[in-house]
Amino acid sequence: MVSEEERALSGVLFTPGDPELIAMKRVAHNLSRDYNLTYEEETDKRNEIIDKLLKSHGEGCRMQGPIFFHYGRHTSIGKHFFANFNFTVQDDAFVEIGDNNNFGPNVTIVTPVHPLLPRERDLIADKDGNPKHMCYAKPVKIGNDCWFGAGVIVCSGVTIGNNCVIGAGSIVTKDIPDNSFAAGNPCRVIRPITEADSMRYKPEILQDNQIIK
Repeated sequence: MVSEEERALSGVLFTPGDPELIAMKRVAHNLSRDYNLTYEEETDKRNEIIDKLLKSHGEGCRMQGPIFFHYGRHTSIGKHFFANFNFTVQDDAFVEIGDNNNFGPNVTIVTPVHPLLPRERDLIADKDGNPKHMCYAKPVKIGNDCWFGAGVIVCSGVTIGNNCVIGAGSIVTKDIPDNSFAAGNPCRVIRPITEADSMRYKPEILQDNQIIK
């Protein structure tokens, strides 16, 4: 028998009110709350919590807090990750975040999708004819070396490539290719990021600092 979690992760309609899913969510919500009650200097305690909360994470994973994970167990985060205040992940489907990513405050990642018709959003019959509230979910994947400005929302089914900058307040509804500066609502590619964007060409800001590579 296929579980509701398996249905959610395969992208078909599932019942979020399923008792097993509710139990999983409660674990993640409680662990998120535990994390939010820690002090910033309690790094060992925070690491112990995210070890239990997330599917996986690399070294140097730091989240300012508060954080809010829906399942946690469906989210993988790479090495040297930083998220500022109010990082929210509704990971009904898998969320994959690569290495060396930095997120500003109030970044949100959402994977679930609800039917557009009100009657279907309310109830859909399962295979046995039982009416249930259902939705479905699409995975989100974020590459390496990305910077997200404050208030970015990444919607279900989106893939964001490597070396991208997403402008503050953007709502990302479509894939963003590698090496892109993208912004807006809906978010769109503004231009490629090139060597011409180096701080070496902004001496008034660089001042007496030096570019390493």
